Amino acid sequence: MFARVAKWGNSLGVRVPKDIAARLGLTEGTQVDITAEDGRIVITAARPRYRLEDLLVGMTPDAMSDAFDWGPDKGREIVE
Repeated sequence: MFARVAKWGNSLGVRVPKDIAARLGLTEGTQVDITAEDGRIVITAARPRYRLEDLLVGMTPDAMSDAFDWGPDKGREIVE
């Protein structure tokens, strides 16, 4: 499939045909990585970047207590 390069502000742009976008799961706002390899333009969907603070929202020691069952405390690990 062919596409035409067009001016977009100070840059150049290429439209991704609808059927290709659908096959790849690309939607408006999807972030992509663009690289040049061996004279080709390679566009890949960017992997999500997670921040630890976002992943731990709502986590408290009480919320985590049921996540792991190590059995009863023994010996020096008993906390009073």
